[in-house]
Amino acid sequence: MHNTQMLWGDKRYYSLDYYLKKTYGQKIYRLSLNGGMTCPNRDGKLDTRGCIFCSSGGSGDFATSPLLSVTEQIEAAKEKVRTKSNAQKFIAYFQAYTNTYAPIPYLRKLFMEAIMHPDIVILSIATRPDCLDDDVIDLLCEINAIKPVWIELGLQTIHPQTAKFIRSGFTLLDFNCAVNRLHQCNIPIIVHLILGLKDETRDMMLDSVDYVSNLPISGIKLQLLHILKGTDLDTEYHNHPFPVMDLDSYANLIADCIELLPQNIVIHRITGDGPKSLLTAPLWSADKKRVLNTISKTLKERNSYQGKGGIKWQSQILSIK
Repeated sequence: MHNTQMLWGDKRYYSLDYYLKKTYGQKIYRLSLNGGMTCPNRDGKLDTRGCIFCSSGGSGDFATSPLLSVTEQIEAAKEKVRTKSNAQKFIAYFQAYTNTYAPIPYLRKLFMEAIMHPDIVILSIATRPDCLDDDVIDLLCEINAIKPVWIELGLQTIHPQTAKFIRSGFTLLDFNCAVNRLHQCNIPIIVHLILGLKDETRDMMLDSVDYVSNLPISGIKLQLLHILKGTDLDTEYHNHPFPVMDLDSYANLIADCIELLPQNIVIHRITGDGPKSLLTAPLWSADKKRVLNTISKTLKERNSYQGKGGIKWQSQILSIK
């Protein structure tokens, strides 16, 4: 089809913004909330240091204060959004740390308060594949019957040596089991991958993208590796410098990923932006508008669009079960 690249409005890929506007008839904004939880990689169950790239905010650097109730957090976050938009409907996004790592009564109170808010249309929960036991899945299924629940899983890479370096603390088998169980409950899954991890080649990164694209997931976040001050990755970067991607290389890699991804998978993110005050490298990533414009220009110049790749990336990694 000659117009395949224009199937998604003004973009050459199936963006989250396009999906939400088509589904809800209006622009939907995400509100970052903090459930006041920790992580098995921080509380001593697996480790006390966290993942190597994780800031002290547990990836929730843009979230509101956990000292506020869920409703208060929603209202505060809404006010921030409404300074630049007249948005009416929102996604409640529990982002910081591991948001299913708490007793069921606590999770039920938290998630129910969010889902029952009249302005919330979707509950999005970021968590780890190894923090989804049967009781948690049952609760998520129950809430998913009220309003849509999305589960965001931070896989980052399929490669065991990289996973060990970043101290993820779970296996690819843990991830596969979580995906299968969530899929059986018809809960949409969004997978996070980090592009540019130390010692990973372009082919290794594409292997990770291809691997998850063959699973029953509904969305993907492609996150540029950014090194934040105060993290163990920042220490590693200064003590044992390693190359980070330049903007043109990243734009071409994103184009490769987009061509590889099936057209039914929603692309939630194609870059990453940590707080500028904490950013060590790559500094060009702080200019999000420039990054997105460069990616858009690259896609156009290459005549790239989602699913163009056709035949799947061939990889020995796909034999992993």
